[in-house]
Amino acid sequence: MDSTRRRRPTADDAGNQGAADEDAERFWERHYRTRRTWGARVNPLLAETAAPLRPGAALDLGCGAGGDAIWLARRGWHVTAVDISTTAVERVRERARDLGIADLVATEQHDLARSFPAGQFDLVSAQYFHTPFPLLRSRVLRTAARALGPGGLLLIVDHGSTAPWSWNQDPGIHHPTPTEIAAELDLDPAHWSVLRADMPRRRATGPDGETATVIDNILLVQRTAG
Repeated sequence: MDSTRRRRPTADDAGNQGAADEDAERFWERHYRTRRTWGARVNPLLAETAAPLRPGAALDLGCGAGGDAIWLARRGWHVTAVDISTTAVERVRERARDLGIADLVATEQHDLARSFPAGQFDLVSAQYFHTPFPLLRSRVLRTAARALGPGGLLLIVDHGSTAPWSWNQDPGIHHPTPTEIAAELDLDPAHWSVLRADMPRRRATGPDGETATVIDNILLVQRTAG
């Protein structure tokens, strides 16, 4: 998934959810059918976070082209890769098979507004988990936090700035800070702790090879108790 303007849910969202869900699935299907390689590389902040960890069970929310899922699996993680797009999960499955790591990558098609993968995870990754359609994102991410086993990590990386290749160029867009995201999750501090909440800058490359300095909003949460 990618960057979009976020708004607070309204009472109309529930009534319009059926049509919105259908549009969202068609949108992401078209996106991944026309962009075959964009997102095939690991996101750098996931690599930075996961590199020192002992491999376990990981969940990749909005796996897209599978760069993160494949990177984790090649380092010994058992990965559940989830996306609303059937095309996306089929391509991740094919790529894992071609690389000989199919036994480490399970792919599931989910509209996370309606369903969530079963299981307990040592790492849940939500990289740029945004959509231009109504989504109660904080509810999905709270569910992700509850899917962690003791000591498990939830890594949320969001856009903190608008890149030249972002589809939403609204100059008034608000990118929630890590502190704001943590407040929306409203996790019990007796069971979860924030390990990282910052906004680093980095040089990024867009889908057509263009580069720009961007800001990432990072929130890393650990489950400390059941």
